[in-house]
Amino acid sequence: MHGRLRVSIKILLLEDDPLFAETLTDLLEESGFEVMHVPNGQDALDATFDKKFDIYLLDINVPLLNGITLLQELRDSNDNTPTIFLTSHKDKEMLRNGFSSGADDYITKPFDSDELLLRIEALLRRINANKTKCVKLLCHDELHQRFFYDSVEMDLSKKEYELLLLLMRHVDNAVPKELIMDELWSFSESGSDGAIRVYINRIKQLLPQMEIQNIRGIGYKLVS
Repeated sequence: MHGRLRVSIKILLLEDDPLFAETLTDLLEESGFEVMHVPNGQDALDATFDKKFDIYLLDINVPLLNGITLLQELRDSNDNTPTIFLTSHKDKEMLRNGFSSGADDYITKPFDSDELLLRIEALLRRINANKTKCVKLLCHDELHQRFFYDSVEMDLSKKEYELLLLLMRHVDNAVPKELIMDELWSFSESGSDGAIRVYINRIKQLLPQMEIQNIRGIGYKLVS
């Protein structure tokens, strides 16, 4: 993961054994990940409402809400965050239930720390290959709805994100101002050419090596 350390990967760890959780947290943080540990399924569910994570590491037998039920609820709410089960179960029916709930992988306790890191790296590569689109130094992570510029996550407001996504989807083509208005403002809101210019100028400042052209009388174009 050394080439990705500037792009912080956030992991939610669900594990009710405090000593094992501390060991795992230390391992992951030393490998460059950000880790949030929770001891039960309800805390894990609450955490997913407050923050976005790149990977879930879920123990199955935990208090309040077991890992399989938790993942089923997350998948039912269209949360497709890549998930690895950490389990002491070797029972095939339990593993089948785990994959049926939407798991991407599992690893059986006790496990080698290097094996866990390799599985995480492989999962991230597979997901990112399918869900990330780049134009020069600008990349969009579709899965987690965020942009990176030169491998660093961009701090964007909701409308800045929506405008940049619109420009990227129509790269090398002019995006009409009317379409921008429709996408960024609801019927109850009032947009304007001036407001669009403010967002365009802000995005230009964040993308110093990218070109966004003003197509007079039409709109704006992101140049690849």
